[in-house]
Amino acid sequence: MSWDRFTQYYLNLPEMGFSMDVSRMSGLCGKFFTDIAPKAQQAFAAMKALEGGAIANPDEGRMVGHYWLRNPDKAPTAEIAGEIRAMHSAVKALAADVHRGKIAGQGGKFVNILVIGIGGSALGPQFVAKALGCPKGDAMGVYFFDNTDPAGMAKVLSELDGQLSTTLALVISKSGGTPETRNGMLEAKAAYEAAGLSFAKHVVAITGEGSKLDKQAVAEGWLARLPMWDWVGGRTSETGPVGLAPAALQGLDIDELIRGAADMDEATRVESMTKNPAMLLAISWYYATKGRGEKDMVVLPYKDSLELFSKYLQQLIMESIGKEYDLSGKLVNQGISVYGNKGSTDQHAYVQQLREGVANFFVTFIEVLEDKCCGSVVEVEPGVTSGDYLQGFYLGTRAALAEKGRESLTITVNRVDAYNVGLLIALYERAVGFYATLVGINAYHQPGVEAGKKAAAGILKAKLDIQNLLAATNEALSAVEVSDKLGLSDPEMAFKLLENLAANPAKRVIRETASPVTASRYRSA
Repeated sequence: MSWDRFTQYYLNLPEMGFSMDVSRMSGLCGKFFTDIAPKAQQAFAAMKALEGGAIANPDEGRMVGHYWLRNPDKAPTAEIAGEIRAMHSAVKALAADVHRGKIAGQGGKFVNILVIGIGGSALGPQFVAKALGCPKGDAMGVYFFDNTDPAGMAKVLSELDGQLSTTLALVISKSGGTPETRNGMLEAKAAYEAAGLSFAKHVVAITGEGSKLDKQAVAEGWLARLPMWDWVGGRTSETGPVGLAPAALQGLDIDELIRGAADMDEATRVESMTKNPAMLLAISWYYATKGRGEKDMVVLPYKDSLELFSKYLQQLIMESIGKEYDLSGKLVNQGISVYGNKGSTDQHAYVQQLREGVANFFVTFIEVLEDKCCGSVVEVEPGVTSGDYLQGFYLGTRAALAEKGRESLTITVNRVDAYNVGLLIALYERAVGFYATLVGINAYHQPGVEAGKKAAAGILKAKLDIQNLLAATNEALSAVEVSDKLGLSDPEMAFKLLENLAANPAKRVIRETASPVTASRYRSA
């Protein structure tokens, strides 16, 4: 490394307290920028058209408008702009009414929030809640159902034991038919009713107008409804009601979150490869992975509050970039794998392999300059604080990786607050959009996710068919016999379903164990 190279590839945006250093991406140089310039210009043009209201998700015939959420003036129609402004007002009004007890539960003023969602309807709110929350300072405690795991939901409900009458549930689903969210809603409803409470008097819907969930909320008289739009995808919904409602209820500064995102949006509209942080980030990804996903992205934020950032980016990047076909229909199998946790924790986990193992990755360090936002500073050695150690570990790890030719880039912010979290969210949303154009894919659909949902629906039907078959049969049947009788194509699937049924007493299926276990027989109890 040289000082000249550092200064050449160090992007500083002092008005936002933001900087990015790509100097340790060794192959980024004048020739690379020259070669990729035509693709970058296409990406700038595509992004400009997207923000102007063009159909940016051609498979689904949809506009893509998450950027409008933090600047309604950019929306393509006055109607959409008005809806966004109305949403902002509705979110703030809901939070204010809840905080002052105008909207209350059957046990009095709400003190907790139970967010029920999946994927983008949970990961973004979880990340922001963890990054910005402070249990002693938050207006409300926040809890999540983010899976269809009964044990996980039971654990959350145990933490809320005796508090459901003062817990406000938010059910988040664009269609209202997402199985995981529907299941979480039904589990929550059962828990409220078991406590002698009306679920409808403790729940708000965040959903699309006219959806199943919207109709249910109207019919049952839920406390409130907030909108979702088909031009905002789940993984880019944190600056919409999906993210703003939980944050506002928690007592976080959503105006600053929006302002940070809007400022980064403005900075990433600059049509320069080296002065636009999102384009510079996307170009770095393209260089590191050769535009084909040849290396993984390791995200290491050096701050405990950003621990969930890598998990949030996993969905944003992998669901957006991981595509089988490009826009012309050519088989490309694009993608960038993302993983990470936090520094310096990971120095005691997988940094050993990063330095000396297979070189199939590049690292993104997230540096936070401010050590501590409040309270006195403790010296762990004369003149040295824990924060000094944290920076030392970050710089040391970066240097140790560079010694072995392992590439990295660093993003630096002043502190972890609502403004800077908004910056980071908007930076990566834009980088994903630019990268998708660089490699020629649709970043805004998720056919693989939809395929998984369809497969799951078929499996659930098969499971019910197996239960009905066993209940109607007097004899014990093997997995192969069950598969044959039901016309299933896969005895292994039948075996897996039978094993699950036998492990859950409520299903009333008994296994007659044989050797090998795959020859076991199953009957109705």
